[in-house]
Amino acid sequence: MNAARLAAWSVHFYTGLGAVLGFLGLEAIARDQYALAFFWMALATVIDSTDGSLARRFHVKQVLPTFDGARLDDIVDYLNYVVVPVVLAYDAGLVPATLWGRLVCAAPLLASGYGFCQTDAKTADHFFKGFPSYWNVVVFYLYVLGLPTWFNVFTLLVFSVLVFVPIRYLYPSRNPVARRTTIGLGMVWGVCLFVLLAQFPHPSKLLGWFSLFFPVYYMVLSVHLDWKTRTKGNGLDTADH
Repeated sequence: MNAARLAAWSVHFYTGLGAVLGFLGLEAIARDQYALAFFWMALATVIDSTDGSLARRFHVKQVLPTFDGARLDDIVDYLNYVVVPVVLAYDAGLVPATLWGRLVCAAPLLASGYGFCQTDAKTADHFFKGFPSYWNVVVFYLYVLGLPTWFNVFTLLVFSVLVFVPIRYLYPSRNPVARRTTIGLGMVWGVCLFVLLAQFPHPSKLLGWFSLFFPVYYMVLSVHLDWKTRTKGNGLDTADH
């Protein structure tokens, strides 16, 4: 095996490690170790945020044209962004332990299954079409903030519906719009999340509310850019690139 093929297979192996982290997350949930489960989900997000640049760096598609790395990435992402956090939401009692609660958990599973299978889920200009199944983030905040069960149910159902609404959401690691601002705020946000994890089982609700600055920024920017392209039909401003 030459160096190029070895590098390409190494990138795919790196992506595949996310599935192992998904297993570890589920295993931690089974032992009620939710901080550890969120930690594994965070590591899986790190892999997902970096494997694409590695794949492009080592020309994986050209070196291994018969292996679909994008499909592997989607499988791993569905596990870590959808299945693991939804299982945690149910196991941790964020939704009722009833048939109604199980139906609520079925909503993001089915909605994201639809979203992941859309051929234009990721647009050519680096947006996600519809809510991009960040259930790990949603469930993290529902857990940390200790919100009422009815609000948790409402939130899971609303975001499930948003998967089907064709709003374009920023693809942070690839879209050039406001990249430096987004990366900078994202780094501060990441520090906040790891501090919160370190505080488990009693994370600071004050820090939790403060750290919402980045999800709010992300949603507002995405909706603004979507509205801008729909109403004006002109190019996006990349001055912050």
